Order: sequence, then C-alpha cells, then structure tokens
Amino acid sequence: MNYLFPSLRLWLMTILVCVIGYTALLLGFAQIFAPWQANGSIIEIDGRAIGSELVAQDFTSPLYFWPRPSAAGYDGMDAVGSNLSPTSKDLAARAAQTIARYGATSDNPVPADLVAASGSGLDPHISLAGALYQARRVARARRLPEGKVRKLAYDAAIAPGGVFAPEPIVNVLQLNLALDRLEE
Repeated sequence: MNYLFPSLRLWLMTILVCVIGYTALLLGFAQIFAPWQANGSIIEIDGRAIGSELVAQDFTSPLYFWPRPSAAGYDGMDAVGSNLSPTSKDLAARAAQTIARYGATSDNPVPADLVAASGSGLDPHISLAGALYQARRVARARRLPEGKVRKLAYDAAIAPGGVFAPEPIVNVLQLNLALDRLEE
C-alpha cells in the first residue's frame, strides 16, 4: 500500500506529459509551421471539400487519370500495404487485372507504379511516366488533343527530392482538377 499512491501519481504525470502534453506540443508545432498539412490539405471548390492533396482517391472513369492501386481501398482511416508476397496468387491476379484494365501489351508495358500499390495504400501521386501512359486514353475520352493532355501532365509534374530523387511525380487529384478546368 505504501507504493500505491506514488505509483498513481507517477502514472498520472506520465499520462499528462507523454499523452496530453506531447500531443498538444506536436499539434501546436504543426499548426504554426505546416497548417495546410496539419489540417488535412483539403481541397475545396465553391466551399465544398472534394478531396485531400495528400490522400489518394479512386478515379475509375476513363475521363480521368487513375491512381495507383490501393490495398486500403482508398480509405484514409485504413492506411495499409497489401503484405502479400511476390509469389502470392492473389497479388498476381490483382496485377493481371490491373494490367488488363490498362490494355497493356508486351510492346506497350504499363509503368510499375500503376500496377503496384504503395506501402500506405494511399499515395496520391503517380510517376510522370504513369501519367503519360494514360494520356491517350484520357484524351480520347474527353475528345481533346493528346498533346494538350500530355502538356497538362508535364506541367503538373514535380521532383520532390530534387537532385536526390529526380524522378518526376504527379498528384492525380490536382491533374484531374486541371483537366476539369480545361473544359470550363
């Protein structure tokens, strides 16, 4: 019994410092130095939230660029990789279905990032090569010149790692919004 009250005080102090204090400190830091990201990077049009710049959304219409496959079902509350082995029959079937969806052939292989899910299952970006691969389909569906759609992809491309990771990537939601703005 001699140790009960000191132990409870220590437990309470640990909860106050490590759970409440640390969380408040991180939240305050994020709100000061990165408020856009801390608040979910929500993109709004006419006051209506249409998505997050940092979380992938499932676009299935041929009028839009498609994101990477998601093991999380594009659910922001369920960030998860597939955890399937490269020898998994389920993974092979999903890949074959995705490759067929893109109409890929041995002469026109689909970029790997359009077939493989990201580690979180929520990556909002595809490679520039992945966007260019889809440009013909999107241009045909929208009855636009393919060159115009390809230019949009190039304009939306960024190299977030600079010289350390120069492979350009494209945010799918931002690219699809740019497509919609073309037709306004």
